[in-house]
Amino acid sequence: MARIKPQALLQQSKRKKGPSRISATTIIFYSLILVLFAFFLFTTYRHWSNRSRFRSKNQMSVSEVESTSVDPRKSDLPGYAVLNTSKGSIVIELHKESTPEVVDEFIDLCQKGHFKGMLFHRVIKHFVIQAGDNDGAEATEDWNLRGKQHTSVKHEAFMLGTSKGKHLNKRFDLLITTAPIPDLNEKIIVFGQVIKGEDVVQEIEEVDTDEHYKPKVSIGILDVSLTQKI
Repeated sequence: MARIKPQALLQQSKRKKGPSRISATTIIFYSLILVLFAFFLFTTYRHWSNRSRFRSKNQMSVSEVESTSVDPRKSDLPGYAVLNTSKGSIVIELHKESTPEVVDEFIDLCQKGHFKGMLFHRVIKHFVIQAGDNDGAEATEDWNLRGKQHTSVKHEAFMLGTSKGKHLNKRFDLLITTAPIPDLNEKIIVFGQVIKGEDVVQEIEEVDTDEHYKPKVSIGILDVSLTQKI
């Protein structure tokens, strides 16, 4: 029996126990898979981050457009009206936020000169002064009786309003309350408040009137001027 040399036995043992080598093709293949997976994760992240960024920018641009389309229009409207009467000037702050449609109509009528020369035809002490069309004694008595019958206070003194009935009939008169009065929500649309010239209102309130509350001496509105600030 032939003897195997020690060197040959050592080489055989190394061949049996040594790790198997991985080919270069396998390494390249798995590396490509890892690269593709990482690229997929990166593109997915970019897609969703860009989408969320676009949504936030779009919402901001929409809100900016809405704010620029609404705010300038509101700020351009006159905030005050000055009633120049034969007794003096009465400064009114207009309620643009609470009654925008009525304020818009009032401003339009002022610009057309609707109130120029309008007379105060009804003066009820501790109640109201009214400029506009005279509806006669029956309407005056109705107003006065309503004021005595009710007790709930809704309108403070020196509030500017217009008759709801006349407004529905495409007419526009002016009323200024001279004291806290009973609930007139069914009668008056309030759209402003006197902030200067209360003494003028009180002076008009003190004039002599006949039995129908019509002033014996003519008192009227000379003109109305509009302004942004006082």
